[in-house]
Amino acid sequence: MAKTTLIGGFHAVLAALEDAHDKPFEVLIADSRRDERMHKVQQLAQRANVRLRVVPRSELDLKAAGLRHQGVLAYVPEKAFEAEDLLYRSAEPQRLLLALDGVQDPHNLGACLRTAEAVGVAAVIIPKDRSAGLTAVARKAAAGAAERVPIVTVTNLARTLERLKELGYWITGLAGEAQETLYDVDFTGPAVLVMGAEGEGLRRLTRETCDRLVKIPMQGKTESLNVSVAAAVCLYEAWRQRSRARKGGA
Repeated sequence: MAKTTLIGGFHAVLAALEDAHDKPFEVLIADSRRDERMHKVQQLAQRANVRLRVVPRSELDLKAAGLRHQGVLAYVPEKAFEAEDLLYRSAEPQRLLLALDGVQDPHNLGACLRTAEAVGVAAVIIPKDRSAGLTAVARKAAAGAAERVPIVTVTNLARTLERLKELGYWITGLAGEAQETLYDVDFTGPAVLVMGAEGEGLRRLTRETCDRLVKIPMQGKTESLNVSVAAAVCLYEAWRQRSRARKGGA
């Protein structure tokens, strides 16, 4: 039997039922909820021929301890995207990738995925080790984005970035000590944005692999932003530039 992952919360479960390529194996709903959102979950599960079980809320609490599941859980296929299939193709101008170098807080990972999906990132790259995995908590924080944007786990992030450079991608890393700002560089071509870990930033090999390092200009006394906030700032600047270029703006 294929490996499964437990997800919870309406955003994540609805996204899995509506948009995911591989539908859930089973959906569990609390017998105490009979509202419109739960009715929609039931309809989508039945339409997709997904097994649906109504259980006591206490059973959901036991299966997903510590997760705010909102009365709905689902068992979904564990994602195993191959880098060769998703990343190592010719660099198309519209392809924007996000790499997270050791982000360990699942809430931050989920928030980064949410923004990545919102701006049309083609894939999110995370290292296999020293990184938050795609846990139920990360999926809940992603509010459905984890079911919509491909996440590629790689063994060696620096080597992956080198391969992408060979294919024509420009690799831009965020670093507080950089001389250039986010607004000084061109994101309109095939690009990879690399964000470092909370507190530590980019690792040395990752930093050395980047074509350029940029910083977010800060006017106040705050020294740095949360990684998910910084990722949102950078991704929306990249989206702004790319959107303007597609429309033929100066």
